[in-house]
Formats: sequence, C-alpha cells, structure tokens
Amino acid sequence: QVQLVESGGGSGQAGGSLRLSCAAYGYTASWNYMAWFRQAPGKEREGVAGIDSGGRSTYADSVKGRFTISQDDAKNTLYLQMNSLKPEDTATYYCALSFRYSGPWYSRSMYNYWGQGTQVTVSS
Repeated sequence: QVQLVESGGGSGQAGGSLRLSCAAYGYTASWNYMAWFRQAPGKEREGVAGIDSGGRSTYADSVKGRFTISQDDAKNTLYLQMNSLKPEDTATYYCALSFRYSGPWYSRSMYNYWGQGTQVTVSS
C-alpha cells in the first residue's frame, strides 16, 4: 500500500513562486512514474508535469519554462517548483504514482495512487 501526502500549497501573487512537496509512504521502491496534476473548479483534472524513475521529466505546454518537477529518492519525496505564477495556475494540485508506464503520462488511468490534493491560489 502506498500513501501520498502533498504539502506546500497556499496563496501567492502573480509572478511569485511556490514549491509543492509530495511525500510517499509505504512500498514505493519499484515506482516507475510520478506526476503532478491539477484541477480547477469546473474543469477536468490535467497533467502538469511528470518524471520517470530515471529522472527524465516532461511538462504541459502551459507550464513549460516556469515549473520544475524533481524527485529526492532518499527522502521519498516529489517536488514541484512553480515560478512566474499566473492566476490561471489556481487549482488543487495532486501528485500521482504509477508502478508501470502505460502512457501517455498525462492519462489519469495510468496512476495507481493519488494524494489528497493541496490548494494553490494565485491572485493578480
């Protein structure tokens, strides 16, 4: 069993930065892919960034160049550094873990476990 716990959300101004963390508990040693998703009110949950166990990352076009996904295997923690925040980044952010890549990375059905979500609000 795996538990994912997000933290680091909050409120920020446009142009500012926030860093989200996702701590993984349980049997995570053989994870294959992890990702951050977000869901704004009235919208579908969408992939923001993904990373494989080898450290290769990919991003949604809307955040490319502004957000950075990274992992710390020693701490079993996934991060999302968010810079140059925009009001349209306002959403609940979720981390997700998959034990087998069945692609594409932004497909929600690929993931076995999800965190409870952390709210990010960006004001103009």
